Amino acid sequence: MAAPLAPRGRGTASNPFNRYAPTRSEAFDDGWFQEVPPSRATEVRLETAKSIITRNQSPDLPFDCSVNPYRGCEHGCIYCYARPSHAYWDMSPGLDFETRLIAKSNATALLEQQLSKPGYVCAPINLGSNTDPYQPIEREHRLTRQTLEVLLRYRHPVTIVTKGSLVLRDLDLLVQLAEQNLVAVMISLTTLDDELKRTLEPRAAAPSARLRAIRVLRENRVPVGVLCSPMIPMINDMELETLLEAARDAGARNASYMLLRLPREVGPLFEEWLQAHYPRRAAHVMSIIRQCRGGEIYDSRFGHRFKGEGPFAELLAQRFAVAIRKLGLNRRGGYELDCSRFCPPGGQMSLL
Repeated sequence: MAAPLAPRGRGTASNPFNRYAPTRSEAFDDGWFQEVPPSRATEVRLETAKSIITRNQSPDLPFDCSVNPYRGCEHGCIYCYARPSHAYWDMSPGLDFETRLIAKSNATALLEQQLSKPGYVCAPINLGSNTDPYQPIEREHRLTRQTLEVLLRYRHPVTIVTKGSLVLRDLDLLVQLAEQNLVAVMISLTTLDDELKRTLEPRAAAPSARLRAIRVLRENRVPVGVLCSPMIPMINDMELETLLEAARDAGARNASYMLLRLPREVGPLFEEWLQAHYPRRAAHVMSIIRQCRGGEIYDSRFGHRFKGEGPFAELLAQRFAVAIRKLGLNRRGGYELDCSRFCPPGGQMSLL
């Protein structure tokens, strides 16, 4: 059976049962075929969260604390490593992940509570570690902006990772944070090919819009870098040097990259996408991925999961190192933010 076409503006046509579902069903081709799949509207459910700051001990990440105002992501990136997390809410990592979203309505109130606790130790908080803080529904819900307002009021450092041009809406806050060395932004740039972006990241900002975001942030003295992620063998890895050069020309001051990750349900969804859009290349792409992951399609080990191993992964790392040195992007990544300014409203800052 041919790989199904995704609904317009979505990353996948599939909605596989999550791994915790008690029952499962199997699709059957009865001979009827719909050339253009119907669109599927985005649903947003409000949630009263119990906590908002998530902590990690991963040596692969440059931060220990993160805040994610939303569950699920409307950008619909087919490769998104966060898709499996939707199973925890009894929803599919497939189409549900990009259409049935959850907004944490009390995110800012919870954040203020946690930051005001007497024993709280300040460390940079990352926005965008799981789902994009500037996905389209942020226009209406404004949870990311409200979070930045709280962090600015508390003089708390923050890092942002996004592929959404909506980040420029909050330029006024970002400039104030930057003046106190409290913010750094990384713009995720995957391809400069609009057609590839349309199927790979259907509702994310266009490549030109992301480059404009880098340019505007740099012009306003907001520290900004580029994250070339994910690098997908035989799909966009040939663009690595071009992406880095375009980001440098736009004003990025540092760069990073990640190799494609396919945890749990993401693997089958990505293979289905390959069959739909690159059927002649699919087997070769998956073969290289397995070479980079010790014969499997995913390797979750710290120190390996972001970069991979083997000839292809090593060559990609060498290409990246040469390119950032040549382009002057090999500076450290903007995470040396000032934690000494942290002070809850009404509190007294340290004299030292």
